[in-house]
Amino acid sequence: MRGTGKSLPRTTLCDIFWSGLGSFLGIALVAVLNYKLLDESDAVLLIGSFGASAVLIFGAISGPLSQPRNLIGGHIISALVGVTMMQLFPNILWLAAALAVSVAIVLMHITRTLHPPGGATALIAVIGSEKIHALGYLYTLIPVASGALLMLLVALIVNNIHSKRQYPKFWW
Repeated sequence: MRGTGKSLPRTTLCDIFWSGLGSFLGIALVAVLNYKLLDESDAVLLIGSFGASAVLIFGAISGPLSQPRNLIGGHIISALVGVTMMQLFPNILWLAAALAVSVAIVLMHITRTLHPPGGATALIAVIGSEKIHALGYLYTLIPVASGALLMLLVALIVNNIHSKRQYPKFWW
């Protein structure tokens, strides 16, 4: 419990700037599309787990959990699991929630797509609004896959503008 390592070194001002700019642009793109294009419909494009994904794909771009395979695969697998658990146990929300997160983690490990925000994506499928529940498996495509792909597009552009930043480290 005492810990055996040292804390991370201080982040450079350059990395802080690009992390802030990238996360702003990534979330802004998804949010603008959500509120300007989809606001009149029942569709949703912006979910809370994208905030955590932004931390990883803009703030920790070298980490294995931040790479495209993990971002896209982790969210999609978790969304499928979350919707499935909600459909299997619609009247036992505590069980659906616990199974959604734990099964998503297990499947992300097996598929080598571990992405921590995926746990939240699975949980949102269970505890989300009626608008989310009404989507059923469409939740996997819109908002999850499409929103993650939009954020990935921004990450590919912003994280490669400065010569000292390179994203991704690997694709698959």
